[in-house]
Amino acid sequence: MPTILASNPAAATCRRRVLVVGAGFAGAVYARTLADHGYDVDVIDRRPHLAGNAYDEQTATGVRVHRYGPHLFHTSMEHVVRWVRRFGEFVPYEHRVAALLPPSPDERARFAPLPINRTTVSLVFNVPLPTETDMAHFLAAQAVPCDAPRNAAEHLYSRIGATLTDLFFRPYTQKMWALDLEDMDAAVVNRIPLRLDTEDRYFPADTFQLMPRHGFTALFANILDHDRITVSLDTAFAHALARGYDHCFNSMAIDEYYNEDYGPLPYRSIRFHHREEAGSYALGQTSVVNFTDARAYTRQTDWSRLPGHAAAGPRKTITLEQPCDYRDNAMERYYPVKTSDGRNDATYRRYAARAAHEPAMTFIGRCGMYQYLDMHQVINQSLKGALDWVKAAA
Repeated sequence: MPTILASNPAAATCRRRVLVVGAGFAGAVYARTLADHGYDVDVIDRRPHLAGNAYDEQTATGVRVHRYGPHLFHTSMEHVVRWVRRFGEFVPYEHRVAALLPPSPDERARFAPLPINRTTVSLVFNVPLPTETDMAHFLAAQAVPCDAPRNAAEHLYSRIGATLTDLFFRPYTQKMWALDLEDMDAAVVNRIPLRLDTEDRYFPADTFQLMPRHGFTALFANILDHDRITVSLDTAFAHALARGYDHCFNSMAIDEYYNEDYGPLPYRSIRFHHREEAGSYALGQTSVVNFTDARAYTRQTDWSRLPGHAAAGPRKTITLEQPCDYRDNAMERYYPVKTSDGRNDATYRRYAARAAHEPAMTFIGRCGMYQYLDMHQVINQSLKGALDWVKAAA
């Protein structure tokens, strides 16, 4: 286990000392890499636990739950997998998601694969599409041509047409982002694949689809288990704290660090609603079900369907996700908001330009860099950033 300190360790005296703010993936990767290269590293986190948003824990019934929503490790970066496997055992897991469609005329619940594939389109339109060519021709007939999409709506209409866009993306986007598709950057939906075949795995293009056998929290404990690393939880960042270090790697929100001098950077957050159900409870056949209707929730997770998460007893834990503004959820920042006019990115660039004049401060991670990043991307980015800094400081 890492050394957990009850109070701020800044008074300690050592050579080549760095401060890492945040014990999520960005902070943990920086901390371990720097410690492996001979630096003494103090890690602080204002939360009472390791692992950032990847934190998981067992409920009273023995079910493992991710407190901040499901985290699924997937990548094609072999060096990232080699690195995380140093600190824990991983097991295969191929994730699948279903969308709950409006009921059929006989009021039976219907589920369609996500991302959209040939099966999805056949179910929605009740048409046979036996080949990929049939699928391509059908979508081409649905599409609304647009040479240069200016927003998410135009991008989706140009690929899949209005019916699929308004069923799978418009209500979900309004709930998730509190934006109309016309106001959202096309890049947000451009990352969502569209398949012409019947492949129903959520990450089929990724070579590695894995979950840590003993959970993410245990994985982080091993990453930070180094005699040059100390960790202080329940410790908020203070500007004066960083003065005692040779460098600070900071994963806090960059606008918060600068007291929102150029205005706040908006984020979406999630409220999680947990309930217990009988072990026989099921909504579809997948661990995650997305809701396409106007209800407040975006998706539901049945934790028992993830490897190593089910309890031996007769109960299971089900979690509903309700998006909200981060200011309505104790300032919990999850997803940077990307608009079609780029105004939020422009505000971020002002903060980044200011940060460039602080040579002893490097902002890292999703909030520090105002980027939507998956876990493997954070690990890759942080490994490179830490190693580049070590070389430059040598």
